[in-house]
Amino acid sequence: QVQLVESGGGLVQAGGSLRLSCAASGGTFSRYGMGWFRQAPGKEREFVATITPSGGDTIYSDSVKGRFIISRDNAKNTVYLQMNSLRPEDTAVYYCAARFGFWGTAANTYAHWGQGTQVTVSS
Repeated sequence: QVQLVESGGGLVQAGGSLRLSCAASGGTFSRYGMGWFRQAPGKEREFVATITPSGGDTIYSDSVKGRFIISRDNAKNTVYLQMNSLRPEDTAVYYCAARFGFWGTAANTYAHWGQGTQVTVSS
């Protein structure tokens, strides 16, 4: 069973940057596709970015493409989300998720989830 713990959230001004981390334990991290999702108050959880088990390929939502970068360090069992040029509409709880063997953009295909970390962007 994979356990995921996110960190790095906080309050930042518009235009600023944050780096989220998600530490995994309890599984062979390099065999899991990883994703970042977010949920704003009153809205459904939405896809942000995903990365293959090897880290060789990534996909981003249109809303964050060119501003966010997903990466992973399989030696450290950690996936990252570098968020640049933050906007107030990026305010949400950010979740990392793990999917064995594959990657993808659909939240319901991920079996393992972290508890989330709050990101608040002020205007």
